[in-house]
Amino acid sequence: MSLLYLIRIPMSFPQLGRWAALRNYGFTVRRGLKGMENDAGFDEGRALHHLLSETFGKGILHPFRHFVAPGGMHAEVYAYSPIDAVRLREAAQTYALPETLEIIDPAKLAAKAMPEVWRTGRRLGFEIRVRPVSRIHSLLHSAGVAFAKGAEVDVFLVEALRRFPASENADANMLKAGRTREAVYADWLAERMEGAATPQPGIRLTRFQRLRAARGGSSPEGPDAILQGDLIVNDPERFQAVLAQGVGRHKAYGFGMLLLRPPRSA
Repeated sequence: MSLLYLIRIPMSFPQLGRWAALRNYGFTVRRGLKGMENDAGFDEGRALHHLLSETFGKGILHPFRHFVAPGGMHAEVYAYSPIDAVRLREAAQTYALPETLEIIDPAKLAAKAMPEVWRTGRRLGFEIRVRPVSRIHSLLHSAGVAFAKGAEVDVFLVEALRRFPASENADANMLKAGRTREAVYADWLAERMEGAATPQPGIRLTRFQRLRAARGGSSPEGPDAILQGDLIVNDPERFQAVLAQGVGRHKAYGFGMLLLRPPRSA
């Protein structure tokens, strides 16, 4: 297996915002009356995508996840990379613009090598931030809700509309059927593991919100969820690939990084 490193970079969050504002990176818009556009927020993942790509190279720190300290002054970025700390610092020294070094300090970059071999059957705890959406391949229309072909839709809503097409209260019906948002997202995660590992019963949805993302000229709204639980490694090589590539859509923008934790039970 190819060696994989877990990277940590401390970051100034206010400086990231100022840097992104000058370049119009990561600012979302929504349609107002008569086609007017209004600011809807700041997509930190999109801004970080540009910052990391311009500093270290496209896809070098991928997937990644950021954590912002209370007060929003400091943040930590974690990422997987095939590149060690020495070569990452060399890349930053070569490519980073001077203002970039006010956001991140390559000298404080830290790295550790991940295990080279995973044992089949090993149980691991995990946490992952995901955007659990499905791309619609045909018109989905139900109870006054319509989604065009090609739209990305929350997988919980997709299942609700398909199970209860005539209902105006699909969420309540889903709960009666025993299909909570937590259960739907856990099934979605298991499918995207593609046999590399099996999430175990008891997956918890520890945070859920709906946010707009800055994607080109549009700002689609979608779910932003954090799942925690245990998994069993089925295929060591494929599991290593899942760590390196991430899970689900929007992996280049701060989603899909599988952070490992001690399991809840042996």
